[in-house]
Amino acid sequence: MPASTPTIYVIAGCNGAGKTTFAKEFLPKEVKCLRFLNADEIARGLSPLKPSAGSVRAARLLLTQVDECLRDRETFALESTLSGMTYIRLFQRALSLGYELELHYLWLSSPAQAIARVRKRVQLGGHHVPASDIRRRFKRSLNHLVADYLPLATRWAVWDSRGLPAKRLAISGMDDIQSVRTLLGL
Repeated sequence: MPASTPTIYVIAGCNGAGKTTFAKEFLPKEVKCLRFLNADEIARGLSPLKPSAGSVRAARLLLTQVDECLRDRETFALESTLSGMTYIRLFQRALSLGYELELHYLWLSSPAQAIARVRKRVQLGGHHVPASDIRRRFKRSLNHLVADYLPLATRWAVWDSRGLPAKRLAISGMDDIQSVRTLLGL
């Protein structure tokens, strides 16, 4: 049964943090959300043998699906590294339409750990992200999280995803953004 207030669940974290794995467990079991929009999965569907070939088209399709969900007031989830400001306007728009925004950030301790996780993912058939991109996005993601995205969120949690299952480090209502900043060493 859909919630009376539509919600966007944002599963965020650096490359290699385990966003998709977390989403596939957390969304259906914990929050009963079955609509998960993921550009990487869309790209894999467009070009299974070389997903990077479908990445631009996948991003466009994802935005179209987001617009459809907003139009229909449907609860949905998406994932992002939050390494840029791409979703700020979208989230502001959704909030103005009466949506709630629930953000779950999966934290890794270093770019080196993220690079190692992506390398392992590639060995298992997953998609590659260049190490230079991971390094560049890592700190930006954390900075945007505390400066831009947590203040927008209706509810949020920060998870330690160095092991499985991820362990919750901080949660809105019990922790504040400054404590998250300190916890993450920012």
